[in-house]
Amino acid sequence: MNAYIRKAFLPAIVALCVMLAAPLFGEEGDPPGRVARLSFTSGNVSFQASGEEQWNQATLNYPLTTGDRVYTDNDARAELETGNIAVRLSANTDLTTTNLNDQLVQLGLAQGTLRVRAYDIREGNSVEIDTPNATLTLLRAGSYRVETYPEDNTTLVTVNTGDLEVSGSGFSQTVHAGQAVKLSGDDQGQLDFVSMPGADDFDQWCGDRDRRFLSSQSREYVGPYVPGYADLDQYGGWEPAPEYGQVWFPRSVPVGWVPYRYGHWAWVEPWGWTWVEDEPWGFAPFHYGRWVAIGPRWGWIPGPVVIRPVYAPALVAFVGGGFSVGVGVQCWFPLGPRDPYFPWYHHSDGYLRQVNVTNVTVRNVTYVNNYINVRNAANVHYAYQRTPHRAAGGSSGGAGKRGRRGPGAGDSASRSCAGRARHSSRSAASASAGGAFPPDSHQQNAGPSRDRRRGRTKSGRQPPADRSRHQ
Repeated sequence: MNAYIRKAFLPAIVALCVMLAAPLFGEEGDPPGRVARLSFTSGNVSFQASGEEQWNQATLNYPLTTGDRVYTDNDARAELETGNIAVRLSANTDLTTTNLNDQLVQLGLAQGTLRVRAYDIREGNSVEIDTPNATLTLLRAGSYRVETYPEDNTTLVTVNTGDLEVSGSGFSQTVHAGQAVKLSGDDQGQLDFVSMPGADDFDQWCGDRDRRFLSSQSREYVGPYVPGYADLDQYGGWEPAPEYGQVWFPRSVPVGWVPYRYGHWAWVEPWGWTWVEDEPWGFAPFHYGRWVAIGPRWGWIPGPVVIRPVYAPALVAFVGGGFSVGVGVQCWFPLGPRDPYFPWYHHSDGYLRQVNVTNVTVRNVTYVNNYINVRNAANVHYAYQRTPHRAAGGSSGGAGKRGRRGPGAGDSASRSCAGRARHSSRSAASASAGGAFPPDSHQQNAGPSRDRRRGRTKSGRQPPADRSRHQ
C-alpha cells in the first residue's frame, strides 16, 4: 500500500476496525446479524415458520431464524448454511433451529440423521445439538454425525473430526475424533462407546458438499462467514474494476436483468419484509454487499472480509410510501456502492452502523457514515434512484401476513416500474415452488423445544407424516 493510499484511507480503515472489534449492536431488540440459508433441497422438503401451524414446500434461498423447522421426506435431503457452519439433513429428518443468534447455533433434532460440519467456530460462539437423549456441544471445528431413533429412544453420535461434549441425565462425556457413542434412555440416560460406522451415500454427499465449500474461489473475496459464497463460482465470475476492486458478475441472466426483480417478498421476523431471490445463487448478493452497474452489466461488490458479517433482509431503497415497506411503495431499486441502508424495522444506532460498514468496501465507509449521521433518507442521492430503466421492480398487489400488504400492493403506479415481483406471508412464502405439503391436521404444538432444566429436546408433536401413508 503506497503512502497516498495509506493517507487517504487510514481514517476509514481505523473506523472500520474499531466498529468490527466492538460488540455487535448497542441495544436489546436489535435483530441478529446471523441467519441460516436454505442452500440445497432434493426431494420433498417441508418448512414450518416459527409460531405457525402450516407446513409449506421449502424454497431455496429462504432465510431461517430462531424457531423455524425443516422436515425431509422419504429420499429427500436438505442443507442449511450459517456462519461458516453447514447443517445437512438426510431423509426423514425433523430439525428445528431452536436458537440462532450471533453467539449461539442451537439445533433440535427430533428424529432422523444430521451431519454438522463446522468449518470454524469463532471465539465466544457455541454450537449445540439437542436430542431426546442428551445435549451435544461442539468443542471445536470438525465433522459430526447424529442419528436419532425415537421409536427405540436411542441416538448414535459419530465424531469424524473434532471433539464434542455429551451432557445427559447424570453423565457428561467428551467424545473425540474417531469415536462413536450410543445414547439411550431418558430419565436414566446411558452412554456406551460403539464401533465407528462405515460411510454411506449420505456421508459421501456431505463430503462432496464440503469440498465444494472449501475449494470455492469466491471464499477469498467474500469470506467464509457469508452464506451462499460457494454458489457464486458456478453461476458467475470475478473481474477487477478500477474503482471497486473485485466485482462478481452473474452469467446466463436474461437480457435486461437487474437485481431484485426476479423473486418475491416474504414476511420474516424480526426483519419484516424480506426479499427471496429466484436464482439458485441468489442469497449472498441480495443480503450482503452492494450492486453496481458497469456498462450494460450489473455486478456485485461484497463487503470487507470480516468474521461478523451482518445480514440484511434486502439492500434496497423504495420509491413512494417513504422508506418503510407498505402501501404506496411503487418500486424499489438496489443500493449502489456508496448508498446507505436504512432498515425499515426496529434497530439501534449501533446496528445501523454495523449493517452498513460490514456491507460496503473500506473506501466507501466514510461516504456511508456521512449519510447515516444525517438520519434522513430523503436527503440521500441514491446512485440508481433516477435511472428508471434500472429500477428493480414493483409488485401488483396482494395481502401479506395478518393483513399486511407487501411492497407495491394494490398500487396501480407500480405497473410503471421495470419489473414486478411476488410477495407472500411468512407461512406461505415457500408455496411458490409448488408441490405437496405434509398433512398437519393432528399437530398442535410448536415443535421440538429445549427443556432448559435438563438440556433435552422434547418432540412436542409428531413430524410431518410420510405422504405415502396418505395416498
